[in-house]
Amino acid sequence: MVEAVRIAKERVERLECTIEEFVSAWSLEPLVRALQTLRGVDLIVAVTFATEVGDVSRFETSRQLMGYLGLVPGERSTGETVRRGSITKAGNGRVRHMLVESAWTYRHPPKIGKTKLYRLEQASPAVREIAWKAQTRLTARYRKLASRGKRTTVVCTAIARELVGFMWAVARQIVVE
Repeated sequence: MVEAVRIAKERVERLECTIEEFVSAWSLEPLVRALQTLRGVDLIVAVTFATEVGDVSRFETSRQLMGYLGLVPGERSTGETVRRGSITKAGNGRVRHMLVESAWTYRHPPKIGKTKLYRLEQASPAVREIAWKAQTRLTARYRKLASRGKRTTVVCTAIARELVGFMWAVARQIVVE
């Protein structure tokens, strides 16, 4: 079993190196690098987001992107009665899954680690500001929702929805630069 784990880790490392080589020659490299400044968004999440979503500028608002990914609450309305339910899950499941997994990192207090510091130093000041704002807002939101007694899966889905908004903002900033 230990050998199987070691072989699996080596395979993952080889695949990540291959993806890293591919990204360096890709037209969406600036977007992938900028997305990696956000907490919980590493190479695989950034590449998956960029690949599956494509050109983010086609979404006029972050809410449109959230809806595209199926991270908005469903609604059943009749007359004046409005009932909101769970997320629609109408969009891309692969990206949605990655974002919810990334949202788990926001349960920790805001700080900048060594690897993120390296990414932040390479980013523009506007992207750095968005990344820090995302980290402080989303960690506070995570704690607030968890303290209300919400289930952690629901909290992470809500955080993933807001994370998409910050990813949209970063992508729009890259287009401007």
